[in-house]
Amino acid sequence: MILLAAALLPPFYLFYKIYQKDRIEPESSKLIVRLFLAGALTTIAASVLELAGTFILNSFGLNPNSTLYMLIDNFLVIACAEEGVKRFALKRITWKNPEFNFLFDGVVYATAVSLGFAAAENVMYVTGFGGLGTAFIRAFTAIPLHCITGIYMGHFYGMARYAENRNNPAAMKAYMKQSILIPVFLHGLYDFLASMESDFFTLAFYAVVIVIEVVALRQLNTYAVEDTSIEEQDPPLT
Repeated sequence: MILLAAALLPPFYLFYKIYQKDRIEPESSKLIVRLFLAGALTTIAASVLELAGTFILNSFGLNPNSTLYMLIDNFLVIACAEEGVKRFALKRITWKNPEFNFLFDGVVYATAVSLGFAAAENVMYVTGFGGLGTAFIRAFTAIPLHCITGIYMGHFYGMARYAENRNNPAAMKAYMKQSILIPVFLHGLYDFLASMESDFFTLAFYAVVIVIEVVALRQLNTYAVEDTSIEEQDPPLT
């Protein structure tokens, strides 16, 4: 019970803090629970895709300990699989939902999916492998990482919906690309640095974690303050 609480508390807490920033028109609890559960279930799809990706990668005969293998595995297999299934669930549930009427809604929705994923993943790691020590470390590393990728995914996803409402398909497609490419890059960088066994990469890992967390927090506050309706005819944000 203690391990389960230690695994679930960090993602729940982070989502609660983000939900508090949605002050114009908070989202319904029914939709949030649906997104959170969908995020948890996407861990299954991500695992299947990662197994398939690893099988294909291994067929090329690369040394699993090589830098090239690690780059491909972390960026093109793991990050693409995990962020891809999150974005799929996000779009499937919310794109045409009438509640999706403000830019910041995208951030709330995407972080709900991402932290649902993180919660399920964390339960597996903490209860199956590392215990409380792993729960403590992941509370400041892996869980915030999933939250951060959700923040960026949600912002650009909201911008894409904003652009579609203004009959701007080119901008919509560009924002949708950003909503997946930026999370994949951040996720891949995190996993790659964490996978490399050397003092240099360990220091780089913690430096990157601190930087992206500080920058993402500032961006989150900006997104919340600059929240606007995606239905009104006002100039788009950048």
